[in-house]
Amino acid sequence: MHSPLTTSVTASFLIVALVATGVDSRAQAGTTSYAAMAPLSQYLIASQRTEIALARSAAPASISDAAEVLVLTRDAYTTAVKGTNGFVCLVERSWGAATDFPEFWNPKIIAPICVNAPAARTYLPAVLMKARLALAGKSKAEIAQALTSAYDRKDLPVLEPGAMCYMMSRRQYLSDEGKRWHPHMMWFVPGDAATMWGANLPGSPTLAANDPEDRMTIFLVWVGHWSDGRSAPQERHSLPAAHTMH
Repeated sequence: MHSPLTTSVTASFLIVALVATGVDSRAQAGTTSYAAMAPLSQYLIASQRTEIALARSAAPASISDAAEVLVLTRDAYTTAVKGTNGFVCLVERSWGAATDFPEFWNPKIIAPICVNAPAARTYLPAVLMKARLALAGKSKAEIAQALTSAYDRKDLPVLEPGAMCYMMSRRQYLSDEGKRWHPHMMWFVPGDAATMWGANLPGSPTLAANDPEDRMTIFLVWVGHWSDGRSAPQERHSLPAAHTMH
């Protein structure tokens, strides 16, 4: 029986903090402490070319080659490559997760993600906002409060129908426990909608978790190959306590 826990990043992040076996990820992640943000240099990728390639690895080249690509600077994400197909690719860091994720400050987390146009308009703004706040030195409590205020004021948009993303990179590191996990696709839906999709039921290929902080449900289906076409593990492993990273 799948037991959804707290959602994360990568979003992001992703990554979604679900544990399909029902094991509490907080206990497993507790062996390593991430009580505070690490030095900024540990989150940055020195080569912009490397970060662009990593971001594009989130989706098949038929999608990512024509996508806009964002890279992380010391202050925020910025556009490194203009796109033509409506998709946006980036590498989410640990703070794309929900603020109660134990690895929220884990600098090892890298979550390549390519979002479609509806998600770029309505999911991505919260991801970019959290990144700016984290880079500005805000605490988890301050980030959570800022998100709540922004949603209440409608400064952050409601998710559009069809908002989704690809997370199919062989180089993803979603948590200390989950690491690469599986290549997968995710859909973002307003509110708590898991039951409507039949998610988390025996035999259902769909996993889901309600993310109250970002006011959405994240649906996830894993696929059998990475974005480069190589086969991925076929065993249905537990979802990592990560980023989902959204």
